[in-house]
Amino acid sequence: MRDPYQVLGVGRTASPEDIKAAYRRLAKQYHPDLNPGRGDIEHKFKEVSAAYTLLSDPAKRRRFDQGEIDANGAERHDFGLNRAHAGRSAHGRSGADPFAGLNTEDIFAEFFGKGAGGRRETKARGSDIEYSVTVSFVEAALGAKRRINLSNGKSIDLTVPPGSESEQKLRLKGQGMAGAGGGPAGDAIVELLVDPHPFFTRKGLDIHIEVPVTLPEALLGATIKVPTLDGTVALKIPKFSNSGATLRLKNKGVPDPKGHTPGNLLVTLKVMLPDPPDPELTQFVEKWAHTRSYDVRKKAGLE
Repeated sequence: MRDPYQVLGVGRTASPEDIKAAYRRLAKQYHPDLNPGRGDIEHKFKEVSAAYTLLSDPAKRRRFDQGEIDANGAERHDFGLNRAHAGRSAHGRSGADPFAGLNTEDIFAEFFGKGAGGRRETKARGSDIEYSVTVSFVEAALGAKRRINLSNGKSIDLTVPPGSESEQKLRLKGQGMAGAGGGPAGDAIVELLVDPHPFFTRKGLDIHIEVPVTLPEALLGATIKVPTLDGTVALKIPKFSNSGATLRLKNKGVPDPKGHTPGNLLVTLKVMLPDPPDPELTQFVEKWAHTRSYDVRKKAGLE
């Protein structure tokens, strides 16, 4: 792989926030789901994911910057040799050379834990790879299955648990970069991004919605249909309901991820006048107001 800093388009002094922002921008641009059938784009996506995996890990980033591992996260076996020979002068060996008197096979045995028979590759766990998946508000709340394409060429069904939230991360064991020398594979870390809903908002396990009602419905009472996460239900509007009144539909909110009682659906009423204005209603209210009045602002403490 190319230099991970070049892949992400950041400098070597880039902050973790800069690296994450660059990764998100490029991952969205090159995501295979948005570019079906484009092998070149898929290759770029894999390269971007691998670069971010390395640079987002402080320990791996430090080791890469010091030359201990290469851009793929593999050990550089010449690193220790180069350091050991750095003390030699142009006219011979320095007295501090730890390999003085050793032949080539002895040197390899020192670094790779094997005798004169040859080298042994270091066993190391593979790197984790981060992905992001966008799900709908309802999918996150109720749970869903989403098929995703991994950078190793696999397509798997991701289980989005009920009650999931935006920026929540799911770990897929063994679906990251392959390990070195027979070491275990890393994991795939999937970050969920939840799209906003056109009329639902979420606060904890509760769902909030503002529902418009007519003047007759608010004044006389009515039964109306309101949407929930899994269909519509009937809601009874009490007589003389005001704008801002909130009615509760028990257990119609978000399921609890731990299996406890679900949240509630909180319906806030918004009384709407006729549009366009009704002349008869206007005349009636004008006559009514001459003989009857009530102070709503004083009651609310605004006067």
